[in-house]
Amino acid sequence: MNYEALFRPKNVAVIGASAQPGKLGNTVVANMQQAGFKGDIYPVNPKGDEILGLKVVHDIADLPKPLDLAVITVPRDHVMPALKELTGRKVRAAIVITAGFKEVGKEGYALEQEMTELAKKHDIALVGPNCLGMIATGAGVNASFAAAYPQKGNIAFFSQSGALCVAILDWALGENIGFSKFVSLGNKAVIDESHMLDYLLDDPETKVILGYIENVEHGKDFMRMARRVTREKPVIMIKSGSTAAGAKAASSHTGAIAGSDNAYNAAFNQTGVIRVQGVSALFDLAQAFSTQPLPKGPSLAIVTNSGGPGILAADACEKSLLNLARPSMETIEKLQSFLPAYASLYNPIDIIGDAPAERYDKTIEVVLKDPLVDSMLVLLTPTATAEIEKTAEAVIRHAATTDKPVFCCFMGKMRIAPGQRMLQDAGIPCYLFPDEAIEAIASMYKQYLWKNKPTPVMASVEGRLDMVRKVIADCRSGGLSEIVEFQAQNILKAYDLPASATALARTSDEAAAAATEIGFPVVLKIASPHISHKSDVGGVKVGLPDAEAVRLAFIDVTNRARNMRPDAHITGCLIQAMAPKGCKECIVGFKRDDQFGPLLMFGLGGIYVEVLKDISFRLAPLGIADARDMIREIKSYLLLKGVRGEAPVNLDALEDVIIRMSQLALDFPEIYEAECNPVLVNSEKAIVADMRLMLLPE
Repeated sequence: MNYEALFRPKNVAVIGASAQPGKLGNTVVANMQQAGFKGDIYPVNPKGDEILGLKVVHDIADLPKPLDLAVITVPRDHVMPALKELTGRKVRAAIVITAGFKEVGKEGYALEQEMTELAKKHDIALVGPNCLGMIATGAGVNASFAAAYPQKGNIAFFSQSGALCVAILDWALGENIGFSKFVSLGNKAVIDESHMLDYLLDDPETKVILGYIENVEHGKDFMRMARRVTREKPVIMIKSGSTAAGAKAASSHTGAIAGSDNAYNAAFNQTGVIRVQGVSALFDLAQAFSTQPLPKGPSLAIVTNSGGPGILAADACEKSLLNLARPSMETIEKLQSFLPAYASLYNPIDIIGDAPAERYDKTIEVVLKDPLVDSMLVLLTPTATAEIEKTAEAVIRHAATTDKPVFCCFMGKMRIAPGQRMLQDAGIPCYLFPDEAIEAIASMYKQYLWKNKPTPVMASVEGRLDMVRKVIADCRSGGLSEIVEFQAQNILKAYDLPASATALARTSDEAAAAATEIGFPVVLKIASPHISHKSDVGGVKVGLPDAEAVRLAFIDVTNRARNMRPDAHITGCLIQAMAPKGCKECIVGFKRDDQFGPLLMFGLGGIYVEVLKDISFRLAPLGIADARDMIREIKSYLLLKGVRGEAPVNLDALEDVIIRMSQLALDFPEIYEAECNPVLVNSEKAIVADMRLMLLPE
């Protein structure tokens, strides 16, 4: 991809340049000039002699060859002819600002597909269409129609929404935030978020990467690239559209729960991308990452002149990955030597509301030197005696002499404004409220943990694929799209998924004989390819103690099923061994996400999944640590660990079920949705008591 021609062009042609102020073509030329671009700018228009002091090029054929960058602002129907002509000038990069492509319907979609094919054929790094344009401050490039030009900084930002770009750019100017790159991706005909990550990974001007995305069309590419980039640079994103509206109808708990937003959360979690919910949080974190070193541990020291804000910060700390540092005895003794007798020497360190700047100065110096402290938050409320600007000077001075991150929270508005500005100008993040500061510090510590996390060990198992193919083929030949429990027995066997002793009986005598062989008591379940929810027809009997009870249950269940579902073919009944005592019920399943592939889910059965939504998610393929973390991150995990004298369940056996389900999902893309429900687990083993699968149409 010709990234260099896009972000550091030597010459730029504006196709559709205009001498009329307010026109897109005029604004782009003016923005390029005002940004201080040192290369050649060629305004292209069939009419006129001069635009903003530049000689007009009347025909694309008269442009130099090769051409680094073309910015296209002509009406939609003229875009493709212009782009085709530009290929004759060996154009290396293009920005199509013009709208009216796939966002407006079928005709626009077809034109955009043609644009994509042409750009890829000629290796053109193309941004857009339907975009604001692109800014690269280090190269003096403002190939956009933005109303303002940001100052230079080490933050890169890309967005699918041009309107959001405009708003964020204006907001950033007011907050004195600078950018290295600022890119409106538009419809992403060629360059998308994965390409941006690819380029920004090695961009020396970029320290922090921010993004706003509405969708990811190539999920696997995104995850592969994001996993690489986040090991080197923080990636912070807003993902809009957090509902699964319009998703395919789901027939299982997994299908109903595994919406698209869960897939994005899993993708971000597994690749180290930090997700935030709003623009303010996006830039709160951006300022922290762009100015401060990462904390090397979770221990935070809080220095405050007010007890209330200190308590708020402590509460937020306890709810995060951080913990309150315990000052060493040496630190406490030094603080005692100059702090008032009624000051609180233990974290939060409350130096009392009458604290002048000198008291802050001495306290910060002592606490930062404590080896038990990994990061510091300085809180200040504007009391009558507070010396706001002098306190800011003290923070700036000490922050420059340490490799520990230092953050501030100056609470208020009018009086604290000068000190807040001083801190921001010096690269010290300053927040209005403690919880914002704590979130930023915790996110930085999370990034430190991610960067130092060992390379995951991927889990892999071998299934007997022919057995599964036969089950799928048999279902398809019968016109079925769902594989129910009695048909799924061979899939369980193919992947060595643990199951109770099971037999299919077609008559009551066969049922009694099977139960005798398995051993009493047993469970009897209706077996029908057309009945997936067996309890709806009274199709399950448990705890059957002898052969006669099994015979009677077989007759009762099959008759009931025929009466309630006369349309269903009744194959017979499954006879299964009863689950051992002391089992917990769990659910393990997956649903295929359109962008990212199989999304695995895990949770405890019953109300924990259906009502409390206590579920964990991961995208296949899974590492061993992923399966382990899925189990341990649900809120009801302690129930699996054992409470009130109960023995802990066999977690290794549960992990094994999750890993084997992940492999099944990878091996058979025609399986759209699958669920083991329940998976019964006790201290000894796990058993898949029921399994259902849904197939994609052929």
